[in-house]
Amino acid sequence: MAALESPENHIKATATSTATTSSSTTSDLNFSVRRRSTTVTDSPSTEMMESEDLKSNGKECDKVTNENRSDIKFNYRPSMPAHRGVRESPLSSDAIFKQSHAGLFNLCIVVLVAINSRLIIENIIKYGWLINGGFWFSSKSLRDWPLFMCCLSLPAFPFAAYLVEKLAYQNYLPQLVVVFLHTIITTGSLLYPVLVILRCDSAFLSGVTLMLFSCIVWLKLVSYAHTNSDLRAIAKSIDRVSIFEKAQQEDVPSISPYVGNPYDTYFKSLVYFMVAPTLCYQSSYPRTESVRKGWVVQQFVKLIIFTGFMGFIIEQYINPIVKNSQHPFKGNLLYAIERVLKLSVPNLYVWLCMFYCFFHLWLNILAELLCFGDREFYKDWWNARTVEEPVHKWMVRHIYFPCLRNKIPKGLAILIAFLVSAVFHELCIAVPCHVFKLWAFIGIMLQVPLVVITKFLQNKFRSSMVGNMIFWLFFSILGQPMCVLLYYHDLMNRKGKTESR
Repeated sequence: MAALESPENHIKATATSTATTSSSTTSDLNFSVRRRSTTVTDSPSTEMMESEDLKSNGKECDKVTNENRSDIKFNYRPSMPAHRGVRESPLSSDAIFKQSHAGLFNLCIVVLVAINSRLIIENIIKYGWLINGGFWFSSKSLRDWPLFMCCLSLPAFPFAAYLVEKLAYQNYLPQLVVVFLHTIITTGSLLYPVLVILRCDSAFLSGVTLMLFSCIVWLKLVSYAHTNSDLRAIAKSIDRVSIFEKAQQEDVPSISPYVGNPYDTYFKSLVYFMVAPTLCYQSSYPRTESVRKGWVVQQFVKLIIFTGFMGFIIEQYINPIVKNSQHPFKGNLLYAIERVLKLSVPNLYVWLCMFYCFFHLWLNILAELLCFGDREFYKDWWNARTVEEPVHKWMVRHIYFPCLRNKIPKGLAILIAFLVSAVFHELCIAVPCHVFKLWAFIGIMLQVPLVVITKFLQNKFRSSMVGNMIFWLFFSILGQPMCVLLYYHDLMNRKGKTESR
């Protein structure tokens, strides 16, 4: 007790408490300075505390500055090595795909816009406005009532397919009868528009529109029938197993997704599927929460702009080139090659605009309005190494894998997929033109040997760029312009023969 009450200890205790009080006061003042750095005080003690706080902060800043100065002093001296490793140039073949080329892409866009703007102005000054919609719209276009009524009657086929599935679900129809009825319905949905177009001398655009609608309906009905047939088979297999066996099979991929969702038919599911931007049927789809109205308006504006640009290129560039050409197989070979190459650039622009307008803008607009969640309507086909890579989901789901499950070789399954694609390309072009020369069919089927050649060259040169360049060369530069010339001259010859009669 005497030690604690000594003057020295008392002074030490007083000094300690004073230091503690001053440190807490300093921390409070520091907090106040940080919160209100612009506040002016008249108290000398407060000014001293602020100066202390500024000194501490200054020390930290000086520390960072000294570190930076040390980096500059030692790491950026003239004697420091500038080359410290083995590295490739950004545009070398080994490193070109590891770099970001957004700036070069922007440069290409700017250059393309500038060059093509000059060419468009030069073309208009030299030739004037060449826009004439007689090929697309004729005096009969607004009176194509048979085609219009045929388009309005197409929903009858999905309704018939729904009735067949409803009867099959209630076990009123055996499986063979269901397959037979679906075959008749799907075939009728395709042949009925073909007969209407062939009997009516309608405008080209009206015929193409109807054929596209009928082909979409046919593809959707095949998916609807095929998927429900598989669901029916799975439901029957589930019914045949016991409760214990079903519990064991919950991890089986082919059955477990349907254990909690038994096979059933709902009319609203079919209606949603027929208007949804997909060709593959399923009972439910990923959905979004709301519709972005402003975004939809923006996409509509883009759709109008790019559609107008596409029509302008067709009327101002493609039509004059085609009209001033000869039949590729009946004239000079060098002249035909020159026409094809001259047509390739505007044709490529039109094809890219068509792809962007339909597969990106229109399908995204439709998906947004219907709250359809899965927006992967296409893959990065522009990076394709062979012409077989951009395969549609419908082809994979309803043709390719069913062929493999039925022990059909892979090569033959790919050939069947190309065959179906070739038939539909021919129908969409030949029927509206009333010309059946099978040019589109032959063009698609010639891609099969091209796949073999491309794979051989890729293996020989050990590069994927070879396949991608071959894809672009035959797909857009040569193939499509050649088909345009062939169909145009055959169509003009048919119209000449009809008028001469």
